[in-house]
Amino acid sequence: MANFPEPIENLLEQFIRLPGIGRRGAERLVTHLLNTDADQADRLAGALARLKTDIRPCTRCGNWAESELCRICDDPRRDAARICVVENPVDLYAFESSGAFDGVYHVLGGTLSPLRGITPDELNIDGLERRARTGDVTEVIIATSPTVEGDATAHYLAQILAQAGVEVARIGMGLPLGSSLGYADAGTLKLALEGRRKI
Repeated sequence: MANFPEPIENLLEQFIRLPGIGRRGAERLVTHLLNTDADQADRLAGALARLKTDIRPCTRCGNWAESELCRICDDPRRDAARICVVENPVDLYAFESSGAFDGVYHVLGGTLSPLRGITPDELNIDGLERRARTGDVTEVIIATSPTVEGDATAHYLAQILAQAGVEVARIGMGLPLGSSLGYADAGTLKLALEGRRKI
């Protein structure tokens, strides 16, 4: 079987490394880029370069940010006394699209998983504990996915946050077990927030 020219093969390899893109999908993307004008390819390359140079973690919550604080942490209209803890920024934006939460967030960067070697010191847990101990926070809502790892992480966080003197709640029903928050619709996320329970 003949290979494509080296520049095409190199780009195919890069696309295949992305989640959800196989060889055929990568070939369609490369074909599109080859058939489009050079300006579009340059805009794509520029956007990819800016993604790595212009986006950084928010120093307060861990969300994606263009400056020191993300837009949510920097918004004085948000209720900073209520923190919703999520696994990743995609989950944060899923809650934002529901319009059900007007507080602030904290991004853990994953969940505890001893089998995969993910321990508490590899997640943004210390930052959450510091925020909870300031005295300004009254409620922390743990919104990790309803998976074994998500539940274990929620239990671990509840133990730590109980010592900080804040009310701790877990999102409620509406999310099927084993599902990812990033795939839930806005209505389901709104019901999950409204149905949260103290833990």
